[in-house]
Amino acid sequence: MSASYEKVVEALRKSLEEVGTLKKRNRRLEGASREPIAIVGMACRLPGGISGPADLWRLVSEGGDAVSGFPADRGWDLDTLFDPDPDHPGTSYVSQGGFVHEAGQFDAGFFGISPREALAMDPQQRLLLETSWEAFENAAVDPTTLKGGDVGVFVGAAPQGYGSGPIGPEMQSFAGTGVASSVASGRLSYVFGFEGPAVTIDTACSSSLVTMHLAAQALRQGDCSMALAGGAMVMSSTNSFVVFSRQRGLAADGRCKAFADAADGMGMAEGVGLVVLERLSVARARGHRVLAVLRGSAVNQDGASNGLTAPNGPSQQRVIHSALASAGLAPSDVDAVEGHGTGTALGDPIEAQALLATYGQDRDPDRPLWLGSLKSNIGHAQAAAGVASVIKMVQALRHGVLPATLHVDAPSSAVDWSEGAVELLTSARAWPRTDRPRRVGVSSFGVSGTNAHLIIEEAPEEPAPEAVSDGLVPLVLSARSTGSLAGQAARLARFLEESGTPLAAVAGAAVTGRAVLDERAVVVAESRDEAVSRLTALARGEDTAAVVTGRAAAPRKLVWVFPGQGTQWAGMGRELLESSPVFAERITECAAALEPWIDWSLLDVLRGEGDLDRVDVLQPACFAVMVGLAAVWESVGVRPSAVVGHSQGEIAAACVSGALSLEDAAKVVALRSQAIAAKLSGRGGMASVALSEAEAAARLSLWDGRVEVAAVNGPASVVLAGDAQALNECLEVLAGDGVRVRQVAVDYASHTRHVEDIEDTLAETLAGIDAQAPVVPFYSTVTGEWITEAGVVDGGYWYRNLRNQVGFGP
Repeated sequence: MSASYEKVVEALRKSLEEVGTLKKRNRRLEGASREPIAIVGMACRLPGGISGPADLWRLVSEGGDAVSGFPADRGWDLDTLFDPDPDHPGTSYVSQGGFVHEAGQFDAGFFGISPREALAMDPQQRLLLETSWEAFENAAVDPTTLKGGDVGVFVGAAPQGYGSGPIGPEMQSFAGTGVASSVASGRLSYVFGFEGPAVTIDTACSSSLVTMHLAAQALRQGDCSMALAGGAMVMSSTNSFVVFSRQRGLAADGRCKAFADAADGMGMAEGVGLVVLERLSVARARGHRVLAVLRGSAVNQDGASNGLTAPNGPSQQRVIHSALASAGLAPSDVDAVEGHGTGTALGDPIEAQALLATYGQDRDPDRPLWLGSLKSNIGHAQAAAGVASVIKMVQALRHGVLPATLHVDAPSSAVDWSEGAVELLTSARAWPRTDRPRRVGVSSFGVSGTNAHLIIEEAPEEPAPEAVSDGLVPLVLSARSTGSLAGQAARLARFLEESGTPLAAVAGAAVTGRAVLDERAVVVAESRDEAVSRLTALARGEDTAAVVTGRAAAPRKLVWVFPGQGTQWAGMGRELLESSPVFAERITECAAALEPWIDWSLLDVLRGEGDLDRVDVLQPACFAVMVGLAAVWESVGVRPSAVVGHSQGEIAAACVSGALSLEDAAKVVALRSQAIAAKLSGRGGMASVALSEAEAAARLSLWDGRVEVAAVNGPASVVLAGDAQALNECLEVLAGDGVRVRQVAVDYASHTRHVEDIEDTLAETLAGIDAQAPVVPFYSTVTGEWITEAGVVDGGYWYRNLRNQVGFGP
């Protein structure tokens, strides 16, 4: 066969491999293309002092109205802004709206942001930072653990005129990024260290639902494994009120009368909302609580319709049908719709007619589609409106109640409600479980013409958690500063006063998935009253014996050390295989990676049923245990700053560092140990000796190279190895001189000239090892240097690892 022909064959083989890999990836993505998306965390800031999903539920379940007067801390000239005459230039005939009055508050130091940069940042960016942190903690995910992770960020936002006045020189260096729309998403990725896609979207009122649609697609395509999605709107100027007043687009009392006969315009509002999304299978695998499921979604455009900003009924019908098709559902499978419902005489009838034409047809009249709108409670939060509605309806699913829509004097007479089975939620209704999952559609229609519709489904039923009795429990709190710690204590005390959650469950939730910050406190209590009293004392800065406070010391760097041979014992994996699901799962993966190369059962060996006297069993088994233990440590939050390995332990170190895949590491340890068994066993030995390297070298001159210093373990500890008879003679002499010696239970001489006999074998069997650059810093005891580049720990490296002296001591 000619060399050129061989090249063609090799190229063809590689092409077929690549095609096979692509086909596998495409099959995997095809399987995920319809997979539901789990909502695992939520956070929001909305009008009425709403600082989270629980506050939002309290507002809507009690029929609360969050509309208020204009904020007094934004530099607005309130004396001249309002004029009841809608034709008066430069004024608003509306003096109320849905405002986040706390939008100016921001703990810049918490996020490592300087006061000057914080001042230059649009409040939308500040609130996005705060709500993103809270959304992750709501999902029981420590935000600090996501650095470097494939987390995507999809944010709906647009500039609102913040910082449009004169800029002082101290702010100029931050002014561009502080107000740039692109940075609204990019800043989240930067601060938290996310490496998935980061996208800011502006489709006006539909922005936040569009972000959820795009985030779901990114998750299904594998662009990221977790995503933040939502929107932000903080009105930094009065422009919206003035412009919409001139257009007669606002309700005089600032309230949205959604789908009501009295609808007289929208009420302007603001807010921020974010949800944390994962594919449902990923959420389950990670043990994350599923709040609800995004079953399907769709986005479309009005196109050349009856006006650039006018809503379009046929387009709304199409987007609903597309979302249902995406979910694989019929209209009758959906119980309710959280409508766009801004309270305008034009838009609401068009939307209602689209719902009647889609969801209202061919359904049981006794089970109509129930229609409501959060805008009746808080106003139209614009870019955050859609995600706020999603959070409301997720809470409704969890509580089993459809809240009432406010300000409905009568259903709009501009709509023929007899055309379909759709009814307004003029009062709250129970939403009981039935023989199928409960579902709700959520709509948002942008003034840009971009429409979005999502279908949210209740979370799959999960086993009820085991009952926990209170007893004596520790309530653990942490914060960036002592003031924040006091605030945490006060909030937790209020929660305990208002909630019936068992004290032990609160104590568990206080630490699960939360970042452990520098200022810390532990409050010990045996009852709810004790806990409230002692938390209140902590909030006031009072000393009490049941409260311990302190500041964490600077974290020390941690190194994982992977040992060489000699650490094994029969049954060394038995207990962890039974007690640790993380260990058992990783060992199962190791067994699958080793299977092509071995003829024995890893699980049997680790349970004590195999032959650990065989080097080709012992070394792969030790490798698997080390890799399994690393997974256990990581599962409880212990992560290394660096890794180092001794002799065969370097294979596990390379795997854990990311320099070798599990499959390649398994191949190295299996085939190399088989070569040792076939050609080196029975010829040599090894022993630990209490001498320095220099002392040992001086002593070994008597044996003329037949015994060598195989490893330097420390200033007064080395390993000697060599010919079996010569090593025995050497050890006898050393022991006679009072030197501590301990023979290692092996019959071969690693790290000596013996290993040269298998150099060709290893060159052949370990060819093609795909060595990557380590993710975790990896220090080599072969080269005495950091391994930083791809390709270093290839097949040739693993020969040198076995042949060269182990430089562990240095």
